[in-house]
Amino acid sequence: MKDMILAVWAYRYFIISSIKTEFKSRFVRSKLGAIWMILHPLAQVLVYALILSQIMTAKLPGVATQYAYPVYILSGIIGWTLFAEILGKSLNVFISNGNLLKKMSFPKLALPLITIGTALVNFTIFLVVMFVVFGFLGHLPIHALQWLPLLTLLTLMLAIGIGLFLGTLNVFIRDIGQFMEVVLNFWFWLTPVVYMVSIVPEKYHELFMLNPMTGIVMGFQNVLLYDKSPDLSILIYPTLFALVSMSFAMVMFYKAREEMADVL
Repeated sequence: MKDMILAVWAYRYFIISSIKTEFKSRFVRSKLGAIWMILHPLAQVLVYALILSQIMTAKLPGVATQYAYPVYILSGIIGWTLFAEILGKSLNVFISNGNLLKKMSFPKLALPLITIGTALVNFTIFLVVMFVVFGFLGHLPIHALQWLPLLTLLTLMLAIGIGLFLGTLNVFIRDIGQFMEVVLNFWFWLTPVVYMVSIVPEKYHELFMLNPMTGIVMGFQNVLLYDKSPDLSILIYPTLFALVSMSFAMVMFYKAREEMADVL
């Protein structure tokens, strides 16, 4: 394990340059450039707001803006988007780079790290744009922003733990990637991004809290919507889930890394 970490450190400039190259290549012929990265989640927010705003706003007492529901969705969807992007790309990160793995000698763990780096760049751009939108809507949460790095780190740990484990498994069982694309769609609707947990019957609350993204998304909503610190008690389970998933992922990757090139 120590050898893998040292190898990744030795290739740190390769990882950084790959993140820059991937970021630039996506927009080399694009007129709008990086704006395309945030148009999709913003379009989602707009659709949900137009359809559900009148119903859901009444469920958000204590939010001092008439645009409470759009702000609510933005506050949760930014965390979900980071999670879904890393998990979705990690599923096929080794398969899509199979030729590269066969032709070049570099630590395979660099590929998931490139995925994380690219997702973090997208997340940062989305965060800046989101605060611009918040400004236009008259909502500027500033008192609890020190909690954002912790919530972001938890999201990264959870996404890469699940993503690396399933991405490694997907090299050998290709149905995993297809299956998880369907699961992610259901997972989104089982996470309180578009609706509030309070509207779910109380007998199902414990079931919803078994979803590790529930506590994390609620943490983002506390910070960005209510401008207060997150409830740390609901972050204990996502933290433990992330640590366990990362441990399993690293063990799985360590055992399978030598066989990957042959299978690919």
